[in-house]
Amino acid sequence: MSRMSRTSYSITNKSALMEIRTSPPPILEEDDKKYQILHFSHPQHTLLQITLPSLFTCMGCKEFGAGNRFKCLQCDFELHEFCAMAPPSLKSHSLHSQHSLIFFTKPVKGGNLRSSCDVCSKSIKGYAFRCSTCNFSMHPCCAQLSWEMNFPVHAHNLKLLSSTMSATGDSDFFCYECKRKRSGRVYRCGVCDHYHLHAVCAKNMVNGLYVNGIKAPENPSKFGKVVGVASHVILGLVGGLLESIGEGVGEALFDTMR
Repeated sequence: MSRMSRTSYSITNKSALMEIRTSPPPILEEDDKKYQILHFSHPQHTLLQITLPSLFTCMGCKEFGAGNRFKCLQCDFELHEFCAMAPPSLKSHSLHSQHSLIFFTKPVKGGNLRSSCDVCSKSIKGYAFRCSTCNFSMHPCCAQLSWEMNFPVHAHNLKLLSSTMSATGDSDFFCYECKRKRSGRVYRCGVCDHYHLHAVCAKNMVNGLYVNGIKAPENPSKFGKVVGVASHVILGLVGGLLESIGEGVGEALFDTMR
C-alpha cells in the first residue's frame, strides 16, 4: 500500500465530513479504485473504502447501514460513505431549499434546535445537517433523499408529501413497505394514489439495507453485541489472509467483495 498523501482534499471535489469551526481537511489517497482516508473522527487509524454485505452501525450518525462504507481494519470503526464524504454545508437541498444547511458532528443538547429529524422523525444521535434559521434538521442518510424519487419497491416515481400533509394524515397513511403506520414524512405515488412509503423506510433504499436483503433490527443494543462479534471474526480472517498471502492478494480479495 503506498504512502498517504498530505494534500488537502478539495471541498468542491466531495469533501470529507468536517465541522466548520474546528475539523481539519482529510488526508486521502486513491489506490486501486478504492480510497483510504484519515478521518478527523478516527485519527488513530486510516479507513478503507470497502463493500461488505453485513449490517453495521455508522459511528458518525449512529444509524444502520450495509454494503458501501469506510472501515477501519484494526478496530470496529465504520462510517457510511455519505457520512465520511459529506460536505460541510448544503447550499440548496430539495427537502429544504429555502435555507442553507450546516453540518454538525454532535447532536444539539438543549436550546431551540430540535433533536429529531424533520424527514424521518427519528432521533438525531450523531452527525446531522441543521438549519440555523428555522431549526430544520435531518440525518445525512435523509439528505440522500429528494422530494421526488424512483424506488425499487414501486414502478412509479414517488413524491414526498409536505410535512403538514404527513402530520395531519398520518392515521391514513399505511406504508406498503413496513405494513404499518408511523410518524415522519411520507412518499406518495401520483399514479396509484393509494401507494405510500414512509421516508424512514425509504432510507433503507439508500443506506444499503434493501439491496443487501437486510431488515433493520428493532433492538439496536442486541445488534451491537452481535455485530461486534461478527466484525472481530471478519477482521481476524482478513488479517490472517493479509499476513499469510501478502498484501497484493489481500487487496484482490477486497475487490472480489465489492
